Amino acid sequence: MRHLLTRLLALALLLSPLAAFAADPCPLLRAQVDAADPATRLAAAACEEHLRWHRPFIDERGRYAGSTVREAETALLTSGEQAWRRVAGYWQGAGLLSRLQQRPGAYDCTLAPFATQPSAACRAFLVDVPWSAAFVSWTARRAQLPGFNGSASHVDYVRDAYRNPETSAYRVANPVAARPARGDMLCSVRAANRVFGFAGLATLLSSEDGGLGMHCDIVVGAAGEGDANAYLVGGNVLDGVTMRILPLSAGGQFAALSMRAIEDPPCTPDTPQSCDANRQDWAVLLQLRPAAELAALTPSAPLQLAAPLVSPAADRPAGSAPMCCVECSVGDGLPRCP
Repeated sequence: MRHLLTRLLALALLLSPLAAFAADPCPLLRAQVDAADPATRLAAAACEEHLRWHRPFIDERGRYAGSTVREAETALLTSGEQAWRRVAGYWQGAGLLSRLQQRPGAYDCTLAPFATQPSAACRAFLVDVPWSAAFVSWTARRAQLPGFNGSASHVDYVRDAYRNPETSAYRVANPVAARPARGDMLCSVRAANRVFGFAGLATLLSSEDGGLGMHCDIVVGAAGEGDANAYLVGGNVLDGVTMRILPLSAGGQFAALSMRAIEDPPCTPDTPQSCDANRQDWAVLLQLRPAAELAALTPSAPLQLAAPLVSPAADRPAGSAPMCCVECSVGDGLPRCP
């Protein structure tokens, strides 16, 4: 009996890494980008990219690990592609670069697939301009998600879901009370001097059309069998495509979702309790509509093939193309990019 118990214990120890690996839905999902279900296609497209970026992640306690490749580097992804070219491809494939011709480096990024040498101007653009919304927009096109209007700014499609639920792929819900599901998006507000929450964001969306710094992650797995975590994938997190793990309650809701407060001290060696990458102003859960409802919406535009813009911004007369902001903040003095 003792030998049997010893063997069972050894087997459990050997299988424990496999059990931990199995909790991540991406290795199985990545091959389902052509699934019939839109939610599965969206999650699969996000997972495919996460594995391409060497699987960096933020665990359920807000600690991050595995970040080995950065957005503007020439270091290689698992596919053998240079990281900066991949990020430029998100902008290009989502059809968003043409809207940002005012930004230095945008034209150079259209040449990324053809450049024989790394482009300093494009790489600077990728660092200076937040690309998380471009990643979401690219992923939605990759998944052929109907009813989703891509944008360089998350707040645009959050506003679309709030104001036009009949024609949008998503409906808004309070992230504290709703149950996340595959294909949903969990979104936070990035405002240093204010905390919005669901009620504050709803008030802003009802009354304003301006910009607002936000970030959204795509839910790729939630409430799986034997797993009490939700798994989300977002772009421009740790300068790459990163997975976020959030605990769920027994009812399948986010368990004690870590919410940012104005009085929170900054993350420093003196205040390590504030160093939680999951502690955000989580303001809305975008819930993906059922497949039958999505089928009645406007079909998705295809991924845009690589092609340079008609003319680079650098060739325009001085003053004809002023700088603009993507994630705008009050007081930055720049107009919002169209």
